[in-house]
Amino acid sequence: MTYSLFRCSDLAIINRSFWPIYPVIGEALLRFAENAAVQKHVSVILQDHAGIRSQLARHQRGTGVAFYPCKAWTTSASGVVRRIVDAAFFMIWVMGVLLWTRPRRVYVSTDPPVLVPFIVMVYAKLFRASYVYHLQDIHPEATNVVVRLNPVIYRCLRWIDALVMRQASELITITREMKDEIAARSGTRAEIVVMSNPAVSFESINPRSTKIRGFSFCGNVGRLQRIPLLVAAIERYLAEGGALEFAFAGGGVFAPIIKQLADRYPQVLYHGLVSATQAAQLNADYEWALLPIEDEVTRYAFPSKSSSYVFSGAFILAVCGEQTSVAQWVTSNRLGLVVEPEVGALVTIFQQIEYGDIETADLDDERTELKRGLSFERFIENLGNIILDRAVVK
Repeated sequence: MTYSLFRCSDLAIINRSFWPIYPVIGEALLRFAENAAVQKHVSVILQDHAGIRSQLARHQRGTGVAFYPCKAWTTSASGVVRRIVDAAFFMIWVMGVLLWTRPRRVYVSTDPPVLVPFIVMVYAKLFRASYVYHLQDIHPEATNVVVRLNPVIYRCLRWIDALVMRQASELITITREMKDEIAARSGTRAEIVVMSNPAVSFESINPRSTKIRGFSFCGNVGRLQRIPLLVAAIERYLAEGGALEFAFAGGGVFAPIIKQLADRYPQVLYHGLVSATQAAQLNADYEWALLPIEDEVTRYAFPSKSSSYVFSGAFILAVCGEQTSVAQWVTSNRLGLVVEPEVGALVTIFQQIEYGDIETADLDDERTELKRGLSFERFIENLGNIILDRAVVK
């Protein structure tokens, strides 16, 4: 679909990460855009990692949707400064496309954070549009956990993001803890909707009759996932004669130390970057899934791999403090166990699981109700109710 210079679009969807490189949120937003395009003029503004126009043509996707891709120059493993520059370039691209298409309604997420939502707010004020702000993470706090920002810059970014929150028609976030943080920090009067992200599809997964005794980890091996702690615990456990397997998939700054561990111990497997389907299969193959997370960041983010872990049928071992939202989610839904982030405690629980000393009879491996709430269909329906059914002009 093409637009003339003076024709306004009904809805613009802005998310730097998109299908097919990001097969969960990217796929969900693509399906939402396709559904909305049946009755509305829809545009999607994104960064292009894999030649999206050729991918759309090959898979016959995106009918009726206008795509405005901007070339991506970084990945999750890129340095912080380079990623900031890339995000700034995308910000300029977003402003240009918004001025060209003049959407009446905008959906914008925290990918990238702060500056792009600010651009959307400025556009909405100038052209009497409305926007929905989806906070997958709360920034700059989540960034500040990883890399301590200059205090002046940090306060400035917080002020900007709080202003964006107050001007949004609706806000979406992932957990109640994040909702409380948003309300306390911004003072917004907008409705804050708590909505879980969907899980990758498990339709093509081949379930094993007997799961492999051990752990899987699929996702970003970055600064927030306690990877050095995890590696130290696994190394000690295996050095003491442990027999459980550990399978890792994903990329990030700590990928090299996981590869080094895999080179030293046959019980550790590092698969590198894999497709979403391969990651889902890996999770489904193992009895347990590792979910390590820094405690402080759980106030501002929730691990994206958690939804897929639910569908895998694996028991979840959360490595974090017991008072965090991640720990409470695992225990309240009877998904697995929580262990304190300490090498000795991790080694002990690895040994208890190996020797059969951990009781799993009370854990829920069916998770029927939880799976229903994490489906693509539920996510797309909820998103439509917020973005399309409540559309207003401010």
